[in-house]
Amino acid sequence: MNALSQDVSASAAGSRLPALNDWVAQVAALTRPDSIRWCDGSDAESEALVAKMQADGTLLPLNADTHPNSWLHRSHPDDVARVEHLTFVCTSEQDDAGPNNHWMAPADGHAQMDALFDGCMQGRTMYVVPYCMGPIDSPLARCGVEITDSPYVVANMGIMTRMGAQALARIEREGTFVKGLHSIGELDPNRRYIMHFPEELTIKSFGSGYGGNALLGKKCHALRIASHQAKSEGWLAEHMLILGIENPQGETHYVAAAFPSACGKTNLAMLIPPEGYRSAGWKVWTIGDDICWMRPGADGRLYAINPEAGFFGVAPGTSAKSNPNALKSIQRNTIFTNVGVTADNQPWWEGLDNGQVPVTDWRGEAYDAAKRPAAHPNSRFTVSAKQCPSYSEKAEDAQGVPISAIVFGGRRASLVPLVFEARDWTHGVLVGAAMGSETTAAATGAVGVMRRDPMAMKPFCGYNFADYFSHWLSFDNGAAQLPKVFHVNWFRKSDEGKFLWPGFGDNLRVLEWMIGRVKGEAGAVETPIGHLPAVTDLNLDGVELSDEGKDKLFGFDQGAWQAEFASIGEYLDEYGPRMPQALKDEQQRIARLLAG
Repeated sequence: MNALSQDVSASAAGSRLPALNDWVAQVAALTRPDSIRWCDGSDAESEALVAKMQADGTLLPLNADTHPNSWLHRSHPDDVARVEHLTFVCTSEQDDAGPNNHWMAPADGHAQMDALFDGCMQGRTMYVVPYCMGPIDSPLARCGVEITDSPYVVANMGIMTRMGAQALARIEREGTFVKGLHSIGELDPNRRYIMHFPEELTIKSFGSGYGGNALLGKKCHALRIASHQAKSEGWLAEHMLILGIENPQGETHYVAAAFPSACGKTNLAMLIPPEGYRSAGWKVWTIGDDICWMRPGADGRLYAINPEAGFFGVAPGTSAKSNPNALKSIQRNTIFTNVGVTADNQPWWEGLDNGQVPVTDWRGEAYDAAKRPAAHPNSRFTVSAKQCPSYSEKAEDAQGVPISAIVFGGRRASLVPLVFEARDWTHGVLVGAAMGSETTAAATGAVGVMRRDPMAMKPFCGYNFADYFSHWLSFDNGAAQLPKVFHVNWFRKSDEGKFLWPGFGDNLRVLEWMIGRVKGEAGAVETPIGHLPAVTDLNLDGVELSDEGKDKLFGFDQGAWQAEFASIGEYLDEYGPRMPQALKDEQQRIARLLAG
């Protein structure tokens, strides 16, 4: 214990904030690391971390000519996605966590986690990682400290957050921070839990090295804890991309859009306009691809920041066709996780379509398509947002960008048209609350099952969804200039099972219509489910749609929507007496219109 005591004593010099030093000392006494390292975010520190991981095989260097300063990490085969069934929200009252979360009493949660953490860092270094979510000088940003025994986590946090000395200085000024404690443990799936204590601004994660479970600034802080903070402080923490759309007149409108993981958020955030639009002068700017924090400004509009500094994107399907900006972003200074490699040591994944072939799969074994894909379906890349060709300097704007439109969407093969606009804010909240999507590989469990995923926040809301919907409704207070709300479905299929909409860059055609609606210039057809564009309301030059495509993308099946709204009503009832009556009234209003 003498050596450890010296380490803890020496580490106290890491901060001028006694509360932080005390917490670090308490964690060290519990986990018993061999040494403690306060991370400063410097280049020298990053180089030393990479060297350490290369030496122990945690990071494998990729082709230095094609992908300079890029690395491959292979996680444990049982540690490749979020584990929603092992993720808990620990509030004093179970109803405050809601039926949308797994709940555990805080005392029980701490006892269970501390038993796992007991002595878990023996033989390891304990890293103290101060970080800021959002521009370092933004009043909308919030800070945290993650303690971890994973240098891979430190390296990723260095890309995904504003990590190091500046963040520590802000924490010392403000005196408050989110506490995150993480250990990879033994990577045993039977000893793996992620616990959130929103009332204490605390996160404890054990037994996983996967990003969504281990990079505690990401989903754990920026959504589960931040959503709870946002409710008490009067803002919104959302699972949304942010993009700017600049028209030929030089006006830029900012859009926030919520989609479940692996449903095209990154593709939309980095959209490249079709040739005709580019020639006319349209531009798309990337603010963020995954998380959005919004707060009312002095003028009543919602202003948004991207709390992240990097992209933790899904690799499979990323190609020169689907997302050229993402592909250009990851040609250097990138950490790849669970992808395959080619004979000349380049990263490879299904859908890359670059004419190369993998020789080694994500488990490090010889590639055999009959055995498993080269890349895990949820394989990832971690890269600085500033490397994206469409990156906007507005991403560092301390005040955030004003949001003109909020968009909800998911994977729906049937029923849901290409786009519709909510009648008003209350209707828009219902549209978000009722959002459904077919599940993807980003979460463990079956793929392709339709489930309700309100605002794409089902796995991420840190409190009762009924209270969350009430919080959304509270922004319509008479003084606000709220964004218009839309719903999109890029994934509508024909009777033969083929996608009816080309998607990708052509999605700008839909965004152009939305901006037209915001400005009061675009036409629409009023229906019980909202305002739909007529086929002639969208610029479809160069897009060939079949009669079936036009019918299904721009129409609605009244009988099928009756059944959908009955299902929505049953879903809202699942949340019991806390469900806001205004939302139930809106559901019933539309149900009556559909029945009429």
